[in-house]
Amino acid sequence: MSIKESFFLDRDKAVLVVIDVQEKLCVAMDDAVLSKLVKNIGILLESAAELNVPVLVTEQYVKGLGATLPELKEKASSAPCYEKMAFSSCGSAEFVAALKSTGRSQVIITGMETHVCVLQTVIELREAGFVVHVVKDAVMSRSKQNWRTAIEAMTLAWAVPTCTESVLFQLLRVAGTDEFKKLSKLVR
Repeated sequence: MSIKESFFLDRDKAVLVVIDVQEKLCVAMDDAVLSKLVKNIGILLESAAELNVPVLVTEQYVKGLGATLPELKEKASSAPCYEKMAFSSCGSAEFVAALKSTGRSQVIITGMETHVCVLQTVIELREAGFVVHVVKDAVMSRSKQNWRTAIEAMTLAWAVPTCTESVLFQLLRVAGTDEFKKLSKLVR
């Protein structure tokens, strides 16, 4: 695989995954960081819808942690949602089947908590041969130290650290299109 194939997202090869951004889990998070996370995941969900990038959502133990935040659920209304008990999203056979059925090889990862469910998902996706991009400003943990440690571990596992704007502009590729005019407003 070339460097470009590893580091450049392609809208025809990518799928966006939102991991466990759930109501009761969000209560334990820093409000300022959570606000940025929700904004950035919202931007990625709107971009995915516009660019026909498939979206998959997971929820960890809904009975205890609640559902996905309503504002994100609304933006991902057509995306399938997979409840899981395993920390890794790959612990859900339904999630894995849905991901494989997309035929996509690049996975854009967002969600929480970075050092638990996100980290375990990323490692299993890398093991399965996927190119994984971890959106650093769209993943979070209760502790900044846990977030940093997980980002470092995922990078060592050859996941590509990235940010919301990089993802958006890699998927767009060029300026001047109607898509660019519409989506670039999301990050101004």
